Amino acid sequence: MKAAGGLVWRSGRSGPKLAVVHRPRHGDWRLPKGKLKRGEGFSEAARREVAEETGCRARLVEFAGYALYTGNRRLKLVLFWHMTVDGESCFEPNDEIDRVKWLTPEAALDRITHPAERRLLRSVRVAQVARHLPP
Repeated sequence: MKAAGGLVWRSGRSGPKLAVVHRPRHGDWRLPKGKLKRGEGFSEAARREVAEETGCRARLVEFAGYALYTGNRRLKLVLFWHMTVDGESCFEPNDEIDRVKWLTPEAALDRITHPAERRLLRSVRVAQVARHLPP
């Protein structure tokens, strides 16, 4: 299975903040991501999924890395991009995602449930991402 998502960043008073989303059905916190639709490319899917799960339009900055998951005896490959928020969020809670939190990278590491996503976030150089954020 193929999926795509984003490490979605915005400026905060104490430095860059990262979007993490809560799935009530699973009781977990994760980075916004989802499956590719038929005929859809990875980067296109990443933008769509971020918009659907956070209510934010986001701009792709650069490739961030990947995560591999195994579930139901299937391998799932998720490609992630660093993304910056383009405008205000219009998040509406729904059955799939009921909360979005904007956290420091350290707080996001503590909050994110899945080990593969924590590994990806640990590899990020936040200062490199911060140069792409508006003041």
